[in-house]
Amino acid sequence: MDDSTQALTTETFAAEREWTVDGIPVLTAKLFLPRPAERCGRTARRIDRFYQLQGKSYLRYCEGWLFPQAAAEFRQALAGSGVLPCHRAELTYCVTCSECGVWSVRTQMLETAGARRTLMQRGDTWNLFTGWPIPLADCFPRHFPIRRTLLKTAEEDIRRQESSGTAAYHEAWRQELRRTYNRENFYLAPDGLRFFWQMNAVAPSAEGVPTFSLPFSDGGCRWPVPAGRS
Repeated sequence: MDDSTQALTTETFAAEREWTVDGIPVLTAKLFLPRPAERCGRTARRIDRFYQLQGKSYLRYCEGWLFPQAAAEFRQALAGSGVLPCHRAELTYCVTCSECGVWSVRTQMLETAGARRTLMQRGDTWNLFTGWPIPLADCFPRHFPIRRTLLKTAEEDIRRQESSGTAAYHEAWRQELRRTYNRENFYLAPDGLRFFWQMNAVAPSAEGVPTFSLPFSDGGCRWPVPAGRS
């Protein structure tokens, strides 16, 4: 891929691991992550290294954190003649935007153990001309009240959802929005900014990861013009 490309073509890198206790699987992990189809340029190599490292880190997390929990639950169920659990973990991705020198991707980590379900999400947006991440501030004018604007947008959307009965939030969601706000939790789509709160932060787990939208040119939001364009 040439470093001045305006879009990024990707393929999927997949891996799977299994952990056992006494030969019986107690945890299975799968990951699906993006890889640039052409990895000859600086930007492509940098992005490829990032997601390869993310994949390795995820498998270490599964082995060092999830596996001990799964093994303990398995032994407890075995001792009590209960149903033997098998935990599952999966890391997946979705490219949400790839145009005009900007490449954005959403990754999700899903963990299931019986009826328990945990979902974590992250967003990454890249400048294809420099190979570096694009910060949230690049989507707004200088000195723009970003936090206040995003909180107001989320509040208005939550009120509409609650009024229409399409979603339910915690009783103290207004305070939780402010307390758990994270400026890193965003990604881009061709029509605007998507920003989100993690599962359980402002709503019951059944609501998943609450995600809100701010269209470009609405409320000061704009398409980030990547630096480094030749």
